[in-house]
Amino acid sequence: MAKDRLDGVGLALLLGVQLLLAFNQIVIKVVNAGLQPVFFAGLRSLLAVVFVWGWMAWRGRPPRIAAGTVGAGLAVGLAFSAEFLFLFIAVDLTTVGRAAILMYSMPLWFAVLAHFGLGERIGPQKALGLALAFAGTAWAILARGDGEGGSLIGDICALAGAWGWALCTYLARRPTLRAVGPEMQLFWMVVVSGPVLLLAAPAFGPLLRDPTWLHVVGLVFQAAVVVTGGFIVWLWLLAAYPASTVAAFSFLAPVLTILMGAALLGESLSPSILGAGGLVAAGIVLINRAGAR
Repeated sequence: MAKDRLDGVGLALLLGVQLLLAFNQIVIKVVNAGLQPVFFAGLRSLLAVVFVWGWMAWRGRPPRIAAGTVGAGLAVGLAFSAEFLFLFIAVDLTTVGRAAILMYSMPLWFAVLAHFGLGERIGPQKALGLALAFAGTAWAILARGDGEGGSLIGDICALAGAWGWALCTYLARRPTLRAVGPEMQLFWMVVVSGPVLLLAAPAFGPLLRDPTWLHVVGLVFQAAVVVTGGFIVWLWLLAAYPASTVAAFSFLAPVLTILMGAALLGESLSPSILGAGGLVAAGIVLINRAGAR
């Protein structure tokens, strides 16, 4: 039964999902030491196909390709491929904190696409949120130094990942894919991105670096817990609680990623990284509130 406000269970699950998304970046960084990033992303999608298929079959709704959806399904799968190709490379080349700030600039780029393609107009509050998110993104890229580590190429890859995420979200919101439901959307994303990323992987260097059992565990964790489990919990939250309330919590992910990067990987908490993260988080809150209205 849908609820009109957030309760203790919903709050705990929302915080858990945001912690999972933040920890996800740490796992990517660790597994990249054993598996080449694009190869890792392709294996994750391929393994996730099994978990998503199993979940849908258990729910009594195994994947079915509806008439007229193949083109849209391939398109969203290619956008998903680009998103994670760039994200996994970004986390390999720059810090997880910087990658998170730039990746979570996605609402900025999606709002622009939605304004022109979905008729979701940009009002004053959303415009302010977009300006803050843009300022945070620019600050993260331009204000380098302070011992932060990472590389400009890695930052640009993270930004490209955000563009891929925005395009993926935009395509999922179009009438063709919206009609098939989010679970089938996810199935299209993983079933297309798996082969695409694995075919592309040899162009990015040796597929194996120094793999251990820790990296294999991280790969399975990504496919089963992050891609499948996290998405399923998110779907339930959106169905059970007001969507605007659920979406508003997304600002926590980049903030938590910055803190986890510092605590677990020893990354810098410089004034520029904290300021850029704060601007992006504030922008996300304003964009989501304006969208809810």
